[in-house]
Amino acid sequence: MSSIGIGQPPQNRRQKMVKAIWTGIWLVYLSAPVSDLVHGGHSTGVVVLGWFGLVAFVGWYAALVFRTGRGEATPFVFVSLGGLAAEAALLSFTLGREWLVLFVYVSIASGAVLPLRMARWAIPAVSAVLTGIALTVSGGEAYLAGLLIPAFLGGFAMTGVRELIRTTIALREARATVAQLAANEERLRLARDLHDLLGHSLSLITLKSELAGRMLPDHPEKAAQQVADIEQVSRQALVDVREAVTGYRRPRLSGELAGAQVALTAAGVTPDLPAEPDLADVAEESESALAWALREAITNVVRHSGARRCTVELVRRQTLDGPMLELSVEDDGSGGSGHGPGNGLTGLTERLEKAGGALEAGRVRHGFRLVARVPAQAPFEAADHPVGSGA
Repeated sequence: MSSIGIGQPPQNRRQKMVKAIWTGIWLVYLSAPVSDLVHGGHSTGVVVLGWFGLVAFVGWYAALVFRTGRGEATPFVFVSLGGLAAEAALLSFTLGREWLVLFVYVSIASGAVLPLRMARWAIPAVSAVLTGIALTVSGGEAYLAGLLIPAFLGGFAMTGVRELIRTTIALREARATVAQLAANEERLRLARDLHDLLGHSLSLITLKSELAGRMLPDHPEKAAQQVADIEQVSRQALVDVREAVTGYRRPRLSGELAGAQVALTAAGVTPDLPAEPDLADVAEESESALAWALREAITNVVRHSGARRCTVELVRRQTLDGPMLELSVEDDGSGGSGHGPGNGLTGLTERLEKAGGALEAGRVRHGFRLVARVPAQAPFEAADHPVGSGA
């Protein structure tokens, strides 16, 4: 079953079921009140009222914990906690010691929904009320030892869980902000570099255009030379822009592996990644193609797979066509790329073919697998050092 990230609400029916199961486990402590209603020998009217009170308590408790839980002191929180405590006291006085367990839930709710500065006083207060009522109710002393520690420790444990959730949410938001700032900084840097590249060239083109215009009536041959200079400058400017854009868009495999680690972990997917590879002898175009393949594969895993684990492998293979570098990305998710290749895989196939490689992608027994292969050497290197030569 797919896991639920800390601080994230359930995204599908399976995750909702998982959360409901984990929540229901803690309701096992209500077995004492249920047993009292079934076997306590109460009259029919008392049993009906007892069931009504128990269901109302559980529903109110669930609404309080799951609709708030962010440490916000609102009137709804105070009224709800007061109502739960009053109901727990009333049921304990009227139905007996078995109902003292409701104070454990009051303490846990206090830790889950109150600000920390209030929770550290409310939890001992609830424990004190539990102690006082237990000493008043017949036979309550026997239940006190088994309930006081869960009420006290459970309440403070929930404050820790709430702080962990709040910290995780803040960390996730900060990570998204950092990513956005990095993207903005990259755009600003690209804008600065393009300005530096084109500023001089465009100024020169403008100047020579004006000069050619003035020379054209009396000195057409000199004007033609200025036009030729303009063409040369514009061609060089176009080359500079292409090199700048290509440099910004060319990813590195080591950087993509680090990005995959962050993306998978943030999505709640357990990553199994190789160590940083030594690609000193690998063609730059081949490395770039594999980096794009890894980025596309990880994006699909995070967005569509619903996986719990993702394994990335990078191996060198000797083939009849020469040494090849093979990247495989496999997940155990139930999602996929649909009934046909999407735009991402289509573009990736074209990119790999341009680098002399190939792409394989499809369902496997326990998930989805993508395999990208590229030559480990540039074409000119392969020609200089053919397989089987003594070089």
